[in-house]
Amino acid sequence: MAKICVHALVSGRVQGVWFRHFTREQAEANALTGWVRNLPDGRVEALLCGEEKAVRHVEAWLNQGPELANVAEVASTDAEYDEALTSFKIID
Repeated sequence: MAKICVHALVSGRVQGVWFRHFTREQAEANALTGWVRNLPDGRVEALLCGEEKAVRHVEAWLNQGPELANVAEVASTDAEYDEALTSFKIID
């Protein structure tokens, strides 16, 4: 299966609701590498890398997010696969 990366920007009520923590849990459960971080404008940004099916699964999850989140929009674009990523991290 092909390995891909997806860059996602998530807007709505996505900060202060454990969005990054639950994104990392979803990524790790699906054997993804990459990162997630809060942006100053209130959005969450993520890079999801791994097997295409697993990346698409977590990308779809971003549209829902954790229970306390209220996702308004997810803007995703394909990104170049980064072999240097070995884990999934929360960036502060």
